Amino acid sequence: MTLDNSAASFLQMLVDAGRPPLHESAPVDARAGYDAMAPFGGEGADVDSVSELTIDGVPCHVIRPNNVVKPPVLVWIHGGGWVIGSSEGSLAVCKDLAASAGCAVISVDYRLAPEHPAPAALMDCAAVTRWVVEHGREIGLDHSRVAVGGDSAGGNLAALVALELGDALCHQALVYPVVDLTLSHPSIDENAEGYLLTKAGMQWFVGHYLSGTGISAGDASVSPLAVAPERMRKSASASVLIAGFDPLRDEGAAYAAALAKAGVSCELRTFPGQIHGFFSLRVLIPEAGDAIEWVAERLSAAFA
Repeated sequence: MTLDNSAASFLQMLVDAGRPPLHESAPVDARAGYDAMAPFGGEGADVDSVSELTIDGVPCHVIRPNNVVKPPVLVWIHGGGWVIGSSEGSLAVCKDLAASAGCAVISVDYRLAPEHPAPAALMDCAAVTRWVVEHGREIGLDHSRVAVGGDSAGGNLAALVALELGDALCHQALVYPVVDLTLSHPSIDENAEGYLLTKAGMQWFVGHYLSGTGISAGDASVSPLAVAPERMRKSASASVLIAGFDPLRDEGAAYAAALAKAGVSCELRTFPGQIHGFFSLRVLIPEAGDAIEWVAERLSAAFA
């Protein structure tokens, strides 16, 4: 595999800027650094509206597409290792998905660790998704066509929500998801340093997320790959996107294989020259546009 030129340029830009390693940062500083990259996602596509709504006690953004009276719904869960990131920071991707898939997107601003360790984030995301399934019609949405999706840690939470809600959902879109918190797959070491997300960074994330909880990294409540096949087979159809130069590459591929083996319809797409995080960097990495369109096409098919 060859690293994409635009991804390589982005990585060099970070080196030149003297960006401190994530694992040497305090959460508050890491959040500020992550938020500073939000403009690299662009403005997002033109949509009908973006509003704020509290759903079952959880703050969310609601993005509605143009010219769709009663749209299907994607509940989107942002990445950031359960520690950083926000609904606000992922608006560009949400607008792009809403416009391309013709769906409303509800972006969840779930509670972050270490202030709120596991399972707080999952509780928030599951509560919002369940409300959409049961009450989405009350705000003009098609509650019979609901999908869940997310990137990185958001992909982890989306996969867990899909396992919990089963056939109440029509699809799950997982973008380079964290599915095995034991960090034991070969790509964790193969891509341990130099590609934005590092092995040390993942250890920092998992440490903050599980600290003081008594939850093991390999427990099925936090690691979807540990879920038994008989439970996995009740999950919604899936699309899984992975990147070649990503520490999480192999676990994402393993989860797609596990879903398929359990009888779940699943499509895997690899972007071999890309790095973790590229999906949200459309301004700097043009291939992000192709990735977003691929996910949108899968969602459109599931909503049909």
